[in-house]
Amino acid sequence: MRYIVIAIFLSVVTITAVLGHRYIWQRLVRDTYPSGWLRKTLTGLIIALGIMTPLAMALGRRIPRNTIDGFFLTAYSWMGLFAILVVLLLLVDAIRLVPRFFRRHAKPNNALAEVHDEVELTDAEEAELLDELQTIPNPARRQFMARTTGGLAAATAVGTFVIGSKNALGEVDVREISVRLPRLPAQLDGLKIVQLTDVHIGPLLDGRFLDAIVDKVNAEKPDVVVITGDLVDGSVRLIGKDVAKLKNLKSRYGQFFCTGNHEYYSGAGDWTRFLDTLNVQTLMNEHVSIGDTTPGGASIDLAGIPDRQGRMFNDAHAQNFERTMAGRDTERELVLLSHRPNPIREAAGYGVGLQLSGHTHGGQFFPITVIGEFIHPYNAGLHRHNDLTQIYVSCGTGFWGPPIRILAPAEITSVTLTA
Repeated sequence: MRYIVIAIFLSVVTITAVLGHRYIWQRLVRDTYPSGWLRKTLTGLIIALGIMTPLAMALGRRIPRNTIDGFFLTAYSWMGLFAILVVLLLLVDAIRLVPRFFRRHAKPNNALAEVHDEVELTDAEEAELLDELQTIPNPARRQFMARTTGGLAAATAVGTFVIGSKNALGEVDVREISVRLPRLPAQLDGLKIVQLTDVHIGPLLDGRFLDAIVDKVNAEKPDVVVITGDLVDGSVRLIGKDVAKLKNLKSRYGQFFCTGNHEYYSGAGDWTRFLDTLNVQTLMNEHVSIGDTTPGGASIDLAGIPDRQGRMFNDAHAQNFERTMAGRDTERELVLLSHRPNPIREAAGYGVGLQLSGHTHGGQFFPITVIGEFIHPYNAGLHRHNDLTQIYVSCGTGFWGPPIRILAPAEITSVTLTA
């Protein structure tokens, strides 16, 4: 099953990439009529960029970042620019079709009327003749329009990419939210949970980035620190030194982690064992008590489940709510760590008061921001699922793939629980 899913994913990505690069070449090279060395150079550049991205994804978990930094940055930057450019070109072409649509449904012009008087035409023949009359080949005009619209789309894409890169590579802000939980003991009113998620330490983000994140987390003076998956993109051997910065995290009741899908691409077992050495406890279908754990003390339950893809790599990592909740008092408040927001319905059935999730990146950048709203039950922010259960979905602390964030700012989330 694992290999079937991977094969389907790779097939879809490959077909999309080939068609997308073909479309960009058609609109920016073929239709603009460059010739000679310029045409060959632009064609070769588009092909090279198209090959770089999958190559970077394959090498990112196998080769130390510092050996080919520029290669990774170029490849992943093109991934983002490619997506933005394709969307803008499609939008431009869709707009250009509007006048043509109205021309085809307009009243026949004089030339068509003259023909119609002499020859009886069907509706389809009439529409075809009108279209031909109104789109008389004009190479100079066609070239001018192709260059103008293509150049405008390319310039807009580059500008959008620059702004998005500044957002992604800039300082990560702390987002403060307050969540009222009815079963929270009064003694724990004001309990602060700081959430990190989707940090994606790997080809583009390293220990220096994580150092700054750790400093900001510690400045919040958290009671609990949670990391809701997709911490890494790479093996312990390659980036363990960078992730070791987490050992400097400080909180009152400890640091906890649940796996995301990217951990399974990078050796989840190795990472959970490594995180244990950094005083970061992985919650694998289990719950722990947070607060005063002495008899009669005020405390709540914190639970964690693995990402749903875990079962494809290790049967022991399949999500199991029954095991997660076994033995707990249902009258106690319960916070659940789940990488994806999708398990929220099942979580609500088990009396979860608050689910903390990530995975979506809030879409990270357009058009994924729109697509994410249809894929996930909750794409970003705080939502009330029912009378008892709420969910907060973070836009993520780092980024995956292209170093771009547009309308989905990176965040460190400071969650204050109130009784």
